[in-house]
Amino acid sequence: LDQAHSLLTNRTKEVRNSKYGVAYQQKLVENLTLDSEGRPFRMLVFRGSPKSCRKSIRFIDEMRREEIENDNTKKHEFRRLPLREARILDAPKLKNDYYLNIIDWGKNNIIAVALGSDLYLWNSENKNIQKLSQGQGESVEPTSLAWSQDAKTVAVGYMCSKLSLFDAETLKVVRNLEGHNQRVGAVAWNDHILTSGSGDSYIINHDVRARNSLTSRIEAHNAEVCGLKWSSEGNILASGGNENVIYIWEASKMGTSNFLYKLSEHRAAVKALAWCPYQFKILASGGGTKDGCIKIWNTQKGICIDSIETKAQICGLEWNRHHNEILSGHGYSNDASEHQNQLCLWRYPSMTKVGEMKRHRSRVVNLCQSPDGLTVLSAGADETLRFWDIFGPPCIEKQRVSNLDGLLSLKTSPIR
Repeated sequence: LDQAHSLLTNRTKEVRNSKYGVAYQQKLVENLTLDSEGRPFRMLVFRGSPKSCRKSIRFIDEMRREEIENDNTKKHEFRRLPLREARILDAPKLKNDYYLNIIDWGKNNIIAVALGSDLYLWNSENKNIQKLSQGQGESVEPTSLAWSQDAKTVAVGYMCSKLSLFDAETLKVVRNLEGHNQRVGAVAWNDHILTSGSGDSYIINHDVRARNSLTSRIEAHNAEVCGLKWSSEGNILASGGNENVIYIWEASKMGTSNFLYKLSEHRAAVKALAWCPYQFKILASGGGTKDGCIKIWNTQKGICIDSIETKAQICGLEWNRHHNEILSGHGYSNDASEHQNQLCLWRYPSMTKVGEMKRHRSRVVNLCQSPDGLTVLSAGADETLRFWDIFGPPCIEKQRVSNLDGLLSLKTSPIR
């Protein structure tokens, strides 16, 4: 179009080839400007003044903007929440306790779960079930567990303050770690460092390679430590406590008990903690029943950058590694409203709700996700484990030709 416009509006003088005579030139002009019946015609006539041309260009620009907006809308519309869970497993004797962390999905695709005083391993590939241990009495009930990053070891904290390491192949205890004097409700791995939090309000770091494993014992919380989460880089730890406070720790300074930040904007216990997988030093946290808020923190500056009221207890948070989204699992609500016992998906960073799923008959106690980041597992107080195919890529419809695609692909080739 640009080339045609240039040729039609060219003001340069016509250059005739001296090799051909006037008669030949006249015959050529007639053939190019007359139809088969001798009537004049014009090809690619440029009609309208420069002013009208500008109007048409503006109209095309408006069409392009509308096309982009429609594309952005369609990208969000493609995200469809599943109508129901992909699989349900019975989980008898699963403890209905907000402060416990009793499921984890290892990189070997095996799920560890505590049911009452027993520990089980469920292989999500071949569906085999193995009993990891069998406790005797309430004092030896598991209260927290976590797979090591190489999926060779399961760390298990107990009601009796014991902390044990199980070999995933032999299914035997390879080591017992000491240091706490109340139940161990939270454990988290950072390579060879195992961090544990307890009802005694202490955070303990163990170097599992060393004979004398205890490397630091930190007292900052003044209530039970119920949430622990290391950042993906392994240099920052977030700890949440029953006194409604989050502490941010630098790994290199934990031996001195000097925290980096103290975050105290929640109004209830903080168990749900999750580091953003694609934005450096962004942490999401969820408060208990009297709070019900998801807060987004910039831990580089120690400030809250967003807060969303969910109107229900937040028991777990999981980031979607394939889309800018975060999933929350909920428990009780102050007003016993429809917000309790459900899963909610939020778009980040706008934190607008994509949708919700309410299939558990009681509160969602814990959340974890598969190694490939496509499936989320929720553990409910209704004694079920439910698998949700919620984090997968969007369904891409067949490419359709838009109004502008027929206009010489103006999306990629501007008209001017």
